[in-house]
Amino acid sequence: MFHEYREEISQLKAKNAHFEKIFDEHNELDQKITNAENGLNPISEIEIDKMKKLKLKLKDEVYAMIMDYRKNPDVR
Repeated sequence: MFHEYREEISQLKAKNAHFEKIFDEHNELDQKITNAENGLNPISEIEIDKMKKLKLKLKDEVYAMIMDYRKNPDVR
């Protein structure tokens, strides 16, 4: 996710515990969704949809934090 912002992500993870938490949560959800869709961990479509919505919310939050950081890297 957001490979073009690797440097910012690395810096934010080191400086901001909340960013690190939601970034890691997003990645965990991504893996759970992939496993469910590939039949490795069968769960209902409703649960998959819930996870996808939460993943999107977290992605939006991560992106917003990256953009804020790019504007003001010294503020954190």
